[in-house]
Amino acid sequence: MTEIKRSAGIPGRPWAWIPTLYIAEGLPYFAVNVLTVLMYTNMGIGLTEMAFYTGWLYLPWVIKPFWSPFVDLFSTKRHWTIAMQLLMGVTFAAIGFLLPGTAFFTTTLVCFWLLAFLSATHDISADGYYMLALSDHDQAAFVGVRSTFYRVASVIGQGGLVILAGWLETRCEAVSSAWAIVFAALSIFFLLIGLYHIKAMPTPAADHAVPGVTARTILRDFAMTFVTFFRKPGVWAALLFMLFYRLPEAMCIKLVQPFLKAPLAEGGLGLTTSEVGFVNGTVGVIALLAGGVLGGVAISRGGLKKWLWPMALSLTLPCLVYCFLAMWQPVDFFLICASIAVEQFGYGFGFTAFMLYLIYFSQGPSKTSHYAFCTAFMALGMMVPGMAAGWIHDRLSEYNLWNINGPTGYVNFFWWVMLCCVVTFLVCFPLHIDPEFGRRKK
Repeated sequence: MTEIKRSAGIPGRPWAWIPTLYIAEGLPYFAVNVLTVLMYTNMGIGLTEMAFYTGWLYLPWVIKPFWSPFVDLFSTKRHWTIAMQLLMGVTFAAIGFLLPGTAFFTTTLVCFWLLAFLSATHDISADGYYMLALSDHDQAAFVGVRSTFYRVASVIGQGGLVILAGWLETRCEAVSSAWAIVFAALSIFFLLIGLYHIKAMPTPAADHAVPGVTARTILRDFAMTFVTFFRKPGVWAALLFMLFYRLPEAMCIKLVQPFLKAPLAEGGLGLTTSEVGFVNGTVGVIALLAGGVLGGVAISRGGLKKWLWPMALSLTLPCLVYCFLAMWQPVDFFLICASIAVEQFGYGFGFTAFMLYLIYFSQGPSKTSHYAFCTAFMALGMMVPGMAAGWIHDRLSEYNLWNINGPTGYVNFFWWVMLCCVVTFLVCFPLHIDPEFGRRKK
């Protein structure tokens, strides 16, 4: 294994910094896009306001390709990465400090907005640093390590921290105090991880501001890349696929946690905060990963074209799970966990086709930049429907379409999600895919 020497002469061992780097990359994303949903709901923010304003927090990941080239203008990827970690630590501290205040919703949203930009910038610099600090051989060798520890961050962010918040909610006088402690813990973690990386992350010789690059050349190259992206064959069919293939998930993502947490009398399942963390952050994540692994194996044997439609069905049909849960409101925790596991497994299996198609469409000159555009449209496709989800729920709650005694908002909403599944199928029709793409060569 290639060893990269730090400027001080201490060997930079990849195992010393890759796991912590990718936990640090994942945690802010889940804090911004997952913890905010449950925290604001528990603190009394309505579904319409919660979904709309937290939906805006996706924006930095949508527009990330527009500012990522400018990172090369100033300093090094290593400095950017460590600086973002320290600044995120300060921002988490500010969130914890502001949560108990009367204007917590406005003030913490500003902080989360800043945190989202810091996190997106950290993604840019950390991924760039990974490629500079490792040889081609070591990049391939550690790609599984980086993805594994990003998934560890998912378990911590969606599971461990939520379980901790639920435990604290039962012991603190106010819900805001419980969540303030959670964000204080995140602050301490990021401040410590930033200081640790000052020593642990090597200083590659190739990591420096790119000479001869100016804002003008960046804008010129960006414009050229943008034009070539929209000149690719089948671009409009591809854009529709990127924006709408995941429409059912985009609708669900902001309301699943409030649904699990809402009392039975309000149409929910009445789980505690800790139970929500366990269902989503452990059972759900494990099932999601299992579905993704099986999806990868399936495509390697049959190719993306063969598996596109089965995976589209897998992505959409398990949404019936939420219709069942909303209509019958089971109280058996094992049954709820099993239902969420089925849905997440199906989603993980179906999502594989989406990510492989982004890689397929990005092939050719400027494939890295084109892939960045694809992920931006992917984030936009998640952002806009999620912003509208709370409003749609509230409007649909005015109708009793199923002759149900009690609130009908969640029932109607999840059947609306099933109707959105039709869009997933429609955007698959015009795609043209090489039958051999994704298939493992014999």
